[in-house]
Amino acid sequence: MRWTMVALASCLTVAGCVGGTSLAERQDEDVQSSLQYDDVPCDQLVAQRNQLAQQNNLPATAKPGFSNPAMGFGPFIPDTRSKAQRASNKASGGIDAMNRSIERRDCGKPKKKETFGLPGSKPS
Repeated sequence: MRWTMVALASCLTVAGCVGGTSLAERQDEDVQSSLQYDDVPCDQLVAQRNQLAQQNNLPATAKPGFSNPAMGFGPFIPDTRSKAQRASNKASGGIDAMNRSIERRDCGKPKKKETFGLPGSKPS
């Protein structure tokens, strides 16, 4: 039993450390910066987000998911997710980044009318 555990730990260590194929590394890659979407006009960004969500059968509020490996073995556990699951998680990361850009820029909300005048005075 003891040798089985040692062999298993050794295999997990070797499998997870080979060239960025660990589960933790690949899940971290799913998280994207929202700054890349700040130059995209709001209406186009909302349409792009909705199209990505529809193509991957995800809600427009999708967020990337993370597994919870036991006892800090995340960097050593190989990524055994299916190709479809990896694509879905990557799309979730993109949708989340787009949503953060949309929220930060107040896309879809009516613009506030800016009036200048003295406090307490009524606009005419």
